[in-house]
Amino acid sequence: IPPTPAGQRLVPEPVFVISSVRSGSTLLRVLLNSHPRIRAPHEMHLRTLQVDQTKPYTKNAMTQLGLDQHELEHLLWDRVLHRELQHSGKDLIVDKTPGNALVWERLHEAWPDAKYLFLLRHPASMVSSLINGRPDRDPAQTVAEIKSYVDAVEDARNRLPGLTVRYEDLTDDAAATTRDICGFLGVEWDRRMLQYGKQDHGPFKAYIGDWSENIKSGSVQRARALPAAGDVPDELRATARSWGYAC
Repeated sequence: IPPTPAGQRLVPEPVFVISSVRSGSTLLRVLLNSHPRIRAPHEMHLRTLQVDQTKPYTKNAMTQLGLDQHELEHLLWDRVLHRELQHSGKDLIVDKTPGNALVWERLHEAWPDAKYLFLLRHPASMVSSLINGRPDRDPAQTVAEIKSYVDAVEDARNRLPGLTVRYEDLTDDAAATTRDICGFLGVEWDRRMLQYGKQDHGPFKAYIGDWSENIKSGSVQRARALPAAGDVPDELRATARSWGYAC
């Protein structure tokens, strides 16, 4: 089945944040969502939204229409984005679900003209953030989880065009970093982005984004100090170095 012809997406150029869990993506989303033209809702988990063809003849019927399983799901995903964008009254939508990193090839297949923001954070900081939130987590499994994400992010960065944003830069100088993002997205920077606490971004709840007191504070909090070199797990050292972190 050939790719869907250009122009058949209701939202032809969505923006996807490609990042790991605990990378600061909720902070990025509320800053972006505070822009009068940008809608950045909570995590939408499009990759888990599937189409069930319940009868044997359904697949045959869809095949005759030129629709395979992937494209049926892409149409559904596109409709969800369009509905959210229409309800918001804005004209640019950003999905920041961390799971996007694991299915970036599907996203690129569905939206050849999508734009990408690659959000980086020191890999060891993401590990400690996960463990701080749930001290009962197994350290080795947590490191493995973060590695699966950062490997996927790096793969996407090497194969897709986009803008790389560093979490530590975002927290250190939110104005400069959001200016760069707005320039990449083709929208004028708006000072209201720095006052996200004055706007409604929906509930801060588990499984759809960060729900910590820091994000609920309504203001950008400085990032914690970078981990000491000796505290970086061996499995994450190569990525940390390639992302510009000393270890």
